[in-house]
Amino acid sequence: MATASRYFTIKQFCEEIGIAESAFHDWRIKGLAPRCIKLPNRQIRIRCSDVDAWLESREESGVAA
Repeated sequence: MATASRYFTIKQFCEEIGIAESAFHDWRIKGLAPRCIKLPNRQIRIRCSDVDAWLESREESGVAA
């Protein structure tokens, strides 16, 4: 039996991150969004653990560019 995981809808993810849904869809097309799961009903879900990993991968070292 799979352990229960928490999932975001696109709307919830965008609200959490503070972006427009159109930005999310652009990121997805460009391969910049976190990993997504496409359900049989064509809806998209995003695992919280994938969001955490995605955010960590974008963490800056604190050095100004």
